[in-house]
Amino acid sequence: MPSRELPYPLFDADNHLYETEDALTRYLPEQYRSAIQYPVVNGRKKIAVLGQISDYIPNPTFEVVARPGAWEQYFREGNPDGKSHRELFGAPMKSIPAFREPAPRLELMDEMGIQRTLMFPTLASLVEERMRDEPELIHAVVHSLNQWLYETWGFNHKDRIYTTPVISLPILDKAIAELEWCLERGARVILVRPAPVPGYGGSRSFALPEFDPFWKRVEQAGVLVAMHSSDSGYSRYSNDWEGKGQEMRPFEAQVFRMMNEWRPVTDAVSSWVCHGALFRFPELKVSVIENGSSWLVPLLDQLASVYKKQPRGFLGDPVEAVRTRIHISPFWEEDMSELASVVGVDRVLFGSDWPHPEGLADPVTYVDTLAKFNEADQAKIMGGNLARLIA
Repeated sequence: MPSRELPYPLFDADNHLYETEDALTRYLPEQYRSAIQYPVVNGRKKIAVLGQISDYIPNPTFEVVARPGAWEQYFREGNPDGKSHRELFGAPMKSIPAFREPAPRLELMDEMGIQRTLMFPTLASLVEERMRDEPELIHAVVHSLNQWLYETWGFNHKDRIYTTPVISLPILDKAIAELEWCLERGARVILVRPAPVPGYGGSRSFALPEFDPFWKRVEQAGVLVAMHSSDSGYSRYSNDWEGKGQEMRPFEAQVFRMMNEWRPVTDAVSSWVCHGALFRFPELKVSVIENGSSWLVPLLDQLASVYKKQPRGFLGDPVEAVRTRIHISPFWEEDMSELASVVGVDRVLFGSDWPHPEGLADPVTYVDTLAKFNEADQAKIMGGNLARLIA
């Protein structure tokens, strides 16, 4: 039984699966197989991409993982004792079938009182940045992963679990072909990294006109674009300040990186309006997941200032475009009423980040943060808004 019964259905905007070791390689063409390997280092299996061992995800096999919600107290009260990240994680657990397969996950969702969810991959978040100089490889690995996702989870499991295929944009024709492949198999949401698009000759914004054919097809299909927290490549900038070449490691204490933690999503949302795609495609549905909302008001203030000085640089009012077009899943510890006052309650999405340690152990408890809302608005945030976007 769920921890409590709510009088409306719950649609969680942020759940995760844990990939198997062959998720990136099972369908990878032979010529690319050596790009991803799993060497054993000091008795632990790691992932190596193009010969470089990555610690971005400490245990990439996910055989043993942190417990769901292990960091709840950390986000609730901070870290007054100065514990290490490892101490904050507490005792790990072995992966259970519900982390790996849809049928047991549905059973667990029933126990938790969750009717529907978006299901994001986990290991996928390291792919694009570590292959940024190899556009063809990015597309090959993304397609291999999407084939695995479809075979293992499907993109729409019983109208309850909506798994998010990854779409990468380095080569436009390949991105459109990948989108069509996913649409043909029932995808209702796609995962696009909040980062510049890597490619031949350098990176560029995903919202530039060169990508309009892709966004036009997304708009026509009516699928939701989810920009979920990922490795957006910003460690390159913090490395310039710190004088070292370390990759992003989200589960280590890197205080300078934490000072600029929301720079990627700020830039990504800015790009939607500064480069015009949000205006050129008025029916496009965009959501920001697992990036919180603390970045929003400072961004809107800055956009208002720039728009006042250079209105001709935009295709419309950027503040209104962000406020009325971007759907946001805030962290449970943030002020939901403040967010709703800025973007409207219809654009606030409940997301638990289950089963990740930085999420909620019991997703239904997210409703406790909505005490200032009436029941009708709680119902929108806890599921109604996302149901409308996915319909």
